[in-house]
Amino acid sequence: MARTIPDMGTVALAVTEGMLHFELSVAYEVFGSAPAGVPVTWYDVAVCGPGAVRVGRFLLQPDHGLDRLPHADTVIVPGWADVEEEPPADLVDAVRAAHEAGARVVSLCTGAFVLAAAGLLDGRRATTHWAHTDALSARHPRVEVDRDVLYVDDGSVLTSAGKAAALDLCLHLVRLDHGPSVANTVARRLVVPPHRAGGQAQFVATPVPARDDHPLAALFPWVIARLDRPLTVEDLARQARMSSRHLGRHFRAATGTTPLQWLLTQRIRRAQELLEATDDGVDVIAAATGMGTAATLRRHFNRTVGVPPDAYRRAFRSRSRPGPYDSPRHRDAPGRVTGPGDGTGP
Repeated sequence: MARTIPDMGTVALAVTEGMLHFELSVAYEVFGSAPAGVPVTWYDVAVCGPGAVRVGRFLLQPDHGLDRLPHADTVIVPGWADVEEEPPADLVDAVRAAHEAGARVVSLCTGAFVLAAAGLLDGRRATTHWAHTDALSARHPRVEVDRDVLYVDDGSVLTSAGKAAALDLCLHLVRLDHGPSVANTVARRLVVPPHRAGGQAQFVATPVPARDDHPLAALFPWVIARLDRPLTVEDLARQARMSSRHLGRHFRAATGTTPLQWLLTQRIRRAQELLEATDDGVDVIAAATGMGTAATLRRHFNRTVGVPPDAYRRAFRSRSRPGPYDSPRHRDAPGRVTGPGDGTGP
């Protein structure tokens, strides 16, 4: 189906009776208004439904009918309240038609049941809220249900676990479309971490304690300011005024990983930012991130991110300068991204 310029960057929120209001609100908050000062063309959000629908305790009047979905770049299906019931046929048909027309289709939480009913998850990895993964697997045995991730990016079809994981996936979409710096700006506006622990492939997590009184609260910014230096666990323990063993316990509790792995994660993330925002060579970036040599950076970057630094730069430098045709359907899918968790955490 041909697309016109006004359709580029359209995010359609597919709603019907029985949708969960939290996931719908998350998607509208992320895509509905541009963060201040970002040099990109923001999304045009269309709320689409069969007519006035009740979402939670609220009566919602959609802007468009479900027939608008096939004209959108991205279609988002929020959580479906009653997973024991089959989703409405008109919604299922519209979501299937949107995918066939080339839209990127996304489910938040139990919205995966709608995608599965449309046949979009057959033969794919997918996830949903941990409390409903067994039901999804039983009802749709051709779906490879992953119970232990925050979200799954399978290219043109993406699914998230429950509640807060919906926000993680929405921020991931912004990263795909506009790059890490814009996604981080959105995350700061929402006062949430830019990416939760466990991200793989294109993105790397930056877990930090949520409380200012956490024993490591002062250590994290100290480390971030010194990523170009050859820091050791002993250096971190000395700065935190605790033993290396005690430091390791606090790190595991706060981030789910070890001090050295967390430090490597920060170095890789800084490398991503420099690759996107500067023209520095890989050797310069290696020095700026404490990797030492370009070969070391390439080895760790490729293993962690899934692509070489040069390939990452080519993909994301172009996304940081979007033009009128810079939309998901004009790009190659970046691959699969997953993260551990049940979708119920903060």
